[in-house]
Amino acid sequence: MDLARTEVGKAGRRARNLRGSVARLALMAGPVAFFAVFFAYPVAAIVARGLEVDGVWRFGRIGDVLAQSDVRHVLWFTTWQALASTALTLLVALPGAYVFARFDFPGKQVLRAVVTVPFVLPTVVVGTAFLALVGRGGLLDELWGVRLDTTVWAILLAHVFFNYAVVVRTVGGLWAQLDPRQEEAARMLGASRARAWRQVTLPALAPAVAAAALMVFLFTFTSFGVVQILGGPAFSTLEVEIYRQTSQVFDLSTAAVLTLIQFAAVVAVLAVHAWTVRRRESALRLVDAATTARRPRGAGQWALLAGVLATVALLVVLPLAVLVQRSLGAPGFGYYRALTEADGGAFLVPPIEAIGNSLQYALAATAIAVAIGALAAAALTRRDAGRFVRGFDALLMLPLGVSAVTVGFGFLIALDEPPLDLRASWILVPLAQALVGVPFVVRTMLPVLRAVDGRLREAAAVLGASPWRVWREVDLPMVRRALLVAAGFAFAVSLGEFGATVFIARPDNPTLPVAVARLLGRPGDMNYGQAMALSTILMLVCAVALVVLERLRTDRSGEF
Repeated sequence: MDLARTEVGKAGRRARNLRGSVARLALMAGPVAFFAVFFAYPVAAIVARGLEVDGVWRFGRIGDVLAQSDVRHVLWFTTWQALASTALTLLVALPGAYVFARFDFPGKQVLRAVVTVPFVLPTVVVGTAFLALVGRGGLLDELWGVRLDTTVWAILLAHVFFNYAVVVRTVGGLWAQLDPRQEEAARMLGASRARAWRQVTLPALAPAVAAAALMVFLFTFTSFGVVQILGGPAFSTLEVEIYRQTSQVFDLSTAAVLTLIQFAAVVAVLAVHAWTVRRRESALRLVDAATTARRPRGAGQWALLAGVLATVALLVVLPLAVLVQRSLGAPGFGYYRALTEADGGAFLVPPIEAIGNSLQYALAATAIAVAIGALAAAALTRRDAGRFVRGFDALLMLPLGVSAVTVGFGFLIALDEPPLDLRASWILVPLAQALVGVPFVVRTMLPVLRAVDGRLREAAAVLGASPWRVWREVDLPMVRRALLVAAGFAFAVSLGEFGATVFIARPDNPTLPVAVARLLGRPGDMNYGQAMALSTILMLVCAVALVVLERLRTDRSGEF
């Protein structure tokens, strides 16, 4: 009798495992098909178009392109400016991370939201804000006759502005969880303050610092909008050069080679980043997560707080304030009123219509990204997933490693024949934007889904619930808030996507980032002022989205 019960139990477990595997494959089917059709196929099409000659792939073309001095210069500048931007960001932001982690002061939550605003802004707005600060006719030009546009310093400062929150959030989050008594114990044993920090705190912080540095390097290595606006003809990253080769020179062969180079470099960075994140998670399990913030004590700590506040004011608040001030330069909101007029030049419709277009595209892209990302996160929930599922996890991150310009141009080349002739369809823009939003949805939902007690799912399955009912009645109530946060991130990312959208947005349906770039590309104070006005509108929309995200990310027990 006992043997029979054992066999029945084993058979039941095998049946449940089989149902779980089938359900996971079913969940993966949608995301795999989406990425295969709208990511792998367009990218492969443009790479093949560039490297294939008479049906033969010319891999020797890679060496020919790398032999060009201007290409080597682009590679060198891309790497150099990314390293310089990363080092400068760490130098400026690490004191801020310490202040947010260890100090408690009035307005701390508001200030945390302020420093996060630049990270959710589209890069086009970041470039425009610094153009208003350091460019021709900008604040520095008016006050002291100093211009930094078309210089590497403008690019570096804009990158620090954009990535400041990455370091503050990543490093500061871990720093707040470190038990200060460990460092105090080292001080009691005779170590100086510097030695205690170097030998106790720094080793614990190292994984978080490395993770933040790799993230900043990734964002700056693939920089497009900032360099496109501030760099001028003298400076070009790989992303900007791919855009130039495809849209201006029409050299698909060179663009394909540069795409492969950028893809290989970014995949290597992502691999190192994944390893670093695992180390960081191990460190988090070893530390005390109690709240350690307190009011500053002594002149030194108050001076540090004042220095961080001054840095935030000059680096974050000032460029945004100048952007708003420039948008109000014409009497009677003249630049804003001009947005309602069609000039028949860069736009076939009044530029103000870009606001409605962007919101509609972003909402559609958010719906797609949430649907695909939620299915993918559900498939990845099991920790005992095999290599195939882990490979699927890596697939979801690939859009961050391929040039958005390549994806956008690939859409035009690949999706031009039935049954996928979408070049004239409005859905093309949301599809491209959703590709970038899916990784954010997955990374937001996955930790929460994995935190759900698996025994609840097993109990529901034993009672006869289908996988869909298990998801609806067990998982969804617990991850509803994370789902809303993921939707918010996808919306903000979709709203500011520029690299792919610049290729596929129709002239009669421009998005806000595309409209800003077109206005900046035209001479005249009115065009410049309208670009500032549209950038201000886009900044306000993103800021509202951030405020909603901050409210969703917190509940009565704090931040989850």
